[in-house]
Amino acid sequence: MTGGITSPDAGWRQADRGPAVQRTGKRRRRGGGRGRGEVPMVDDVEFTSYYGRQIVKTPVWKSPDVPLYLFLGGAAGSASILGALADVTGRPALTRVARLTAAGGSMASVVFLIHDLGRPERFLHMLRVLKPTSPLSVGTYILSPFSAAAGATAAVELLGWFPRLKRFGGVVAALFGGPLATYTGVLLANTAVPSWHEFHGRLPFVFGGSAMAAGGGICMALTPLSESEPARKMAIIGAGIELAAIRGVEGSDSILAEPYHEGRPGKFMRAARACTSTGLGLAVLGGRTRLGAVASGTLLAAGSLLTRFGVFEAGIASTKDPKYIVVPQRERMAARNGQVRSVTH
Repeated sequence: MTGGITSPDAGWRQADRGPAVQRTGKRRRRGGGRGRGEVPMVDDVEFTSYYGRQIVKTPVWKSPDVPLYLFLGGAAGSASILGALADVTGRPALTRVARLTAAGGSMASVVFLIHDLGRPERFLHMLRVLKPTSPLSVGTYILSPFSAAAGATAAVELLGWFPRLKRFGGVVAALFGGPLATYTGVLLANTAVPSWHEFHGRLPFVFGGSAMAAGGGICMALTPLSESEPARKMAIIGAGIELAAIRGVEGSDSILAEPYHEGRPGKFMRAARACTSTGLGLAVLGGRTRLGAVASGTLLAAGSLLTRFGVFEAGIASTKDPKYIVVPQRERMAARNGQVRSVTH
C-alpha cells in the first residue's frame, strides 16, 4: 500500500508549524489611545488550514481495496493458526477448511493490494529492501512467505499428496499467521492520520480480535459440527477482544474518537458492533447447532469486515478536518507548559 504519511513525527512536525486557526472577531480599545490598552475580543473561532489546504494529507489508499485487504489478510492469518492446531489434534475436516480459507484469503488479499498499488511491479519493488523500522516493509515480508506457504499447503491438500509436506507448510503459514493478523493495525497506527495514530496501542488488538472472529467464524460455518468446536472457541474469544478493544477506542475522551461515531464511519462502526455482538451471542448460545454455527459465523465475519471499513473511513475523515490536528496539538502544548511550570515552582 502506498500513500499517506508513513511517519507520525513528520505529520506532527507539519502540524506544529503554527496554529491553523483563523480568529474572526473585533478588537475594542480602552482609553482612546493609539492602540494602547487594546483588548482582543474574540467572537468566534473557526478551524481552518493555511491557504485552505489540509494540515495532514489524506492517504491515497483506495476503498474498498484496502479495507478488503485488511479483512482478508486477517481472516487468512487466524485460519492458518486454526488449521495447524486442527491438524495436530486430528480434525481433518477442520484442517482442510482452515487451510483453504487461509490460502483463499491470502491470495485475494494480495490481489486487492496489487490493485491498490496500481501496477504489479510495485509489489515486487517493495521486496527489494527490508526496513525493520517500517511496518509496511515488514508486512510485505510477512505477507509474501505466508501466501506462498498457505497456497502450497492448500494445493497439496486438494491433491492429497505429500502429507508431511502439508503439515510443514501448515506450520510455516501458522508462524506468519499471527503477525499477519495484527501488523495491519500497527501499520495504520504508524501513520500521521490522527484517528489512527491516537489509538496506536489499541488498533492492533482491534485487528487481532477481529481477525480471530472472522477466521474462526468462517471455519465454524463451513466445518461439520463434530469438528468445529475449536473454530467456535476462537471466534468467541476474538469477538470478545474486538468488542472490548473497539469500545476503548470509541469510548475515549479524546476528540479523535469523534470520527468513529459520526457520518459514514459511524454507520460502519454501529453495523459492525451489531453484527459482532449478535454473532457472539449466537456462537455462545447456539453455536453447537448447525444453523447457529452458520448464522453466527456469517455475522462475525460480516462484523469483522465492517470494522475494517469503519476504522479505515474514520481515519480518512480525521485528515479532512483541521480541528483533529489543532485541538490535540494545543492539548499537548498545554500539558508541556503545565509540566514546565510545576518543575520551576
